[in-house]
Amino acid sequence: MQALKTARQFTTSAIKQAVTELSVPVPWGEIRGKVWGPEHGRPVLCLHGWADNCGTFNKLIPLLPKECRYVALDLAGHGLSSHRPAGVFYSFPSYVADVRRVVNALQWDRFSIIGHSMGGNIAGMYSALYPEMVDAIVLLDSYGFLPTDLKAVPKIMKEGIDGLLQFEQKSGDKKEKIYTYDEAAKRLSEANPTLSKESVDILLERGVVKNDKGFVFSRDFRINLKNIARLSVEQSLEMLSRIQASVLVVLAEEGFEKLFAGSEQKKFTSTILQNYRDREVSFFLVCLYERKKPACSLIFSFLSIRQQSSRMFNVGGTASFLW
Repeated sequence: MQALKTARQFTTSAIKQAVTELSVPVPWGEIRGKVWGPEHGRPVLCLHGWADNCGTFNKLIPLLPKECRYVALDLAGHGLSSHRPAGVFYSFPSYVADVRRVVNALQWDRFSIIGHSMGGNIAGMYSALYPEMVDAIVLLDSYGFLPTDLKAVPKIMKEGIDGLLQFEQKSGDKKEKIYTYDEAAKRLSEANPTLSKESVDILLERGVVKNDKGFVFSRDFRINLKNIARLSVEQSLEMLSRIQASVLVVLAEEGFEKLFAGSEQKKFTSTILQNYRDREVSFFLVCLYERKKPACSLIFSFLSIRQQSSRMFNVGGTASFLW
């Protein structure tokens, strides 16, 4: 494989399917990820959810069209990617800038995006800011945007700033917690009860780092702090109106739809979904015990035929998953 000037790729034997490891230099370190598919295949960028890593897509990508070139990233502060510099916030605009850096390194002019949860929100913002670059978006348990009540923004910003300062004060005295592998797996399982043992093991491939004393979680714990860069529903709708790509929305009944049911946030997400409908979105309700199979089928079809009309599906299942 011919190496790109600004992106390193090297073969790994950790996964049975043909896969290469990606490393893109950034000013504070590197963005890591995995690559599947033919070198000149149709490019598809895969963005995982909060506190996950690119292992999220290990089981999904082999089930998708073989002619595509899939690049799944460890977002900054997640998996094997470098943590942001000290004193810096994690925010959606920053993640969008990271995607732009990676896309530039890969020399992609036009591509599709599959985004799960937080990754879907990054996909939505990127596609609104660079509409000419994105031809299709798959949103997995994501609305593309997650609006915030304008009245709540000052409080959230203050909590985010105070949280970062408190984190910095405590981090100097805080010792790095060491786990055995089984302890790390137990912690991840308790935080995500719907994950199978296989899913836990796959996420921990990039979710922990081994040292001479044991294992430490690789993610930057600053990702737990409040995201201070918020959009109102009006701003979200303006951004959404700028998206030119075909859109596929796959919602989990046990995901955000259930989480927001009866809450103030529900009216904002309902407005986003209504906007998709107003753009002649087709709505399908698929209630199945096993969500993975229908979801994979929908994504496969969507990517295969490059649908020009957006579609929205509701697939029974849980939000915490690894494909």
